[in-house]
Amino acid sequence: MKQKLFGKTLSELQEIVNLNNLPKFTAKQISEWLYKKNISNISEMSNISKTARELLEKDYEIGLQSPITETISSDGTKKCLYKIDENKYIETAYIPDKDRATICVSSQVGCKMNCLFCSTGKQGFQANLTVNEILNQYRSLPDFETITNFVYMGMGEPFDNLENVLKSLEILTSDWGYALSPKRITVSTIGIIPAMKRFLDESKVHLAVSLHSPFDEERQKLMPIQKKYKIADVLAEIKSFEFNRQRRVSFEYIVFKGLNDSISHAKELAKILNGINCRINLIKYHKVPDVPLESTDDDVLLKFQNELKRKGIVTTIRASRGQDIDAACGLLSTKQLLINK
Repeated sequence: MKQKLFGKTLSELQEIVNLNNLPKFTAKQISEWLYKKNISNISEMSNISKTARELLEKDYEIGLQSPITETISSDGTKKCLYKIDENKYIETAYIPDKDRATICVSSQVGCKMNCLFCSTGKQGFQANLTVNEILNQYRSLPDFETITNFVYMGMGEPFDNLENVLKSLEILTSDWGYALSPKRITVSTIGIIPAMKRFLDESKVHLAVSLHSPFDEERQKLMPIQKKYKIADVLAEIKSFEFNRQRRVSFEYIVFKGLNDSISHAKELAKILNGINCRINLIKYHKVPDVPLESTDDDVLLKFQNELKRKGIVTTIRASRGQDIDAACGLLSTKQLLINK
């Protein structure tokens, strides 16, 4: 099998160039063709000698893959299905909204974390995505040049695939790559502390933490990770990090009816987040089969938001997008597709 060039960092391209005894500057030329000129074949690299291109073509290819299906929601959201290896699949959401468009990328096939409310966790873990497979979700979309914002909130836990996620961020934000502003990218985690520390030190993009309850026992029932990495320890690490004005930390909070939607929950949230300059994104729960949870009522959600605002916390209610095609938060899963094969 040929190696894929798309998804290689500049240092990895330099290794390939050295291995093939090509001039050192060839690595920069290849990166420009891959990430700025958006080619699909090595033969298109016109400023590289024909001999060098033929040499590269023996062992390498660009390595782009189109989605195998695309489903469009009534609100314009698109969900794309990609095949990974022989019998693995991932989903990606493209969310247009007036003058911006957001892509929600996956970082794993399935997920190990088994959060109670998430469809992805119900299919179990199958594989980490390579850098090529992470970035291919962006580059292969017909609308990729309209994308203004990235969120790593699709299938999988990004910090459980940290090395490949960091490399993908390097390619997205470096001058030799796509040169995107880190302010346009957010990576979400449930709070794997060692990986979160590395992420904060080695990247400049925004951090989002899935919180969902301020109380330990309650959060552990929703998110088993709480047993290993308690939210108090996650928050302590965040408080110790010096965020600048260009970098934001936010907290994702799915609001469940009668479980975590009380005023006492809002007050406790404000208490544990005291000292962190942040925002809270409130998310309506989208029903997952065989899970005994319900979405809170709209009036309760507004009261919850107002209490947090009263405590001085910027709080938004995230609009649900793509719910009719199972592209909304927590609904991405290819388990049924695997069952039907």
